[in-house]
Amino acid sequence: MPKITFMGAGSTIFARNIIGDCMCFEALKDAEIALYDIDAGRLQESEYILGVLNKNINDNRAKIKTYLGVGNRKAALDKADFVVNAIQVGGYEPSTVIDFEIPKKYGLQQTIADTLGIGGIFRALRTIPVMLDFGHEMEKVAPDAWLLNYTNPMAMLTGAMLKGTGVKTVGLCHSVQSCVLGLFYTLGLDYSREHLDKIQSRIAGINHMSWLLEITEDGKDLYPEIKKLAEKKVKAWRKAPKDKKSTNMIRLEMMKRFGYYVTESSEHNAEYAPYWIKHNYPGMIDEWNIPLDEYPRRCIKQIKEWKQQYEKLRNDPHLTHTYSKEYGAGIMNAVVTGNPYQIGGNVMNNGMITNLPDDAVVEIPCLVDKNGVQGTFVGALPPQCAALNMTNINVQLLTIEAALTRKRERIYQAAMLDPHTAAELNIDDIVSMCDDLIEAHGSMLPKYR
Repeated sequence: MPKITFMGAGSTIFARNIIGDCMCFEALKDAEIALYDIDAGRLQESEYILGVLNKNINDNRAKIKTYLGVGNRKAALDKADFVVNAIQVGGYEPSTVIDFEIPKKYGLQQTIADTLGIGGIFRALRTIPVMLDFGHEMEKVAPDAWLLNYTNPMAMLTGAMLKGTGVKTVGLCHSVQSCVLGLFYTLGLDYSREHLDKIQSRIAGINHMSWLLEITEDGKDLYPEIKKLAEKKVKAWRKAPKDKKSTNMIRLEMMKRFGYYVTESSEHNAEYAPYWIKHNYPGMIDEWNIPLDEYPRRCIKQIKEWKQQYEKLRNDPHLTHTYSKEYGAGIMNAVVTGNPYQIGGNVMNNGMITNLPDDAVVEIPCLVDKNGVQGTFVGALPPQCAALNMTNINVQLLTIEAALTRKRERIYQAAMLDPHTAAELNIDDIVSMCDDLIEAHGSMLPKYR
């Protein structure tokens, strides 16, 4: 009977997806489920919803127990076989607000700020110490467990765990699963499950900037037709009114300029490169339909709507679950049963992509079985794709080093090398902005020397 510990279980909808998926596998139905959070109310809500699911779809076979607060964290982790990480250190307020509002004072605008950029750097700096703490606890009480990390910034957090602890860690993101579907949807092509099942694709790179290296159907390369259609649509959208524009224009333009479609959304990639959010060209924001401050809007909306959503779930005695597209439960089932499973996972490179650093976290095809998650060899990326990845990897590696060494200069250097930040601010303002962000975070960050 495996033990599955869910860190950040107050994220009820996500916990429902992952744990609900586990209840769909015979090998996981009798699992011990340890739900951990620091928010008593949200933890109780998740316990109730998962309890209803356990009754409705699992004959109450799983044993669900909650653990509240840092003092109970080690007990939640004790003898775990799998640990799912979905924590958000600092929440929307004050942390996300700080990440957006202080850079604005310097004229630096962001869209999501959870993966790269100044927001991604500081999200990593406040999250890595917490993750290292429970990583070290895992080393003591669950040394053989797999950590399935879903928290952003994915590459930075996964890299910090692999470099700073002995915990077996894989980073998981659903942008790989949804890449082809999103491309076909944007272009108005057939994205039905029946059609997508006929498509063969190959994806590799880094989290949120992996590349659709190949896309074929019955051996036919689909890229020429896709690129021709994309160029036609982007040309029309750039001249169209805002309500007639696609929200996915930047990815299509990057495909045109760099040759390959990228996995994560346009609002994300707008802040991963120096080309899109530029105060000297304000018309670009409207032309490319870039949603500035998108993540704060989402947070406010989710917070506002959650109580109503929870009441709807709580009052549904027939609450059920359909297997989601997340990788988590499939990984657990493969490790427990040995039945092989293929995923797109974030792992240490170690030569899998030959023109990216060995100590970078890469997103590549992985095989899963009783041996755990094993990356597969990719070879060299197209040079322009590797070059774009490196502009992000530089920031990731320096941020990880800042968190592990507590050197303040590494924070400055990560920010100075960030593509969007460096394109907008001078070097003195970048350093000053970092100092302001460190001060604003206060006790949420350790002391940097």
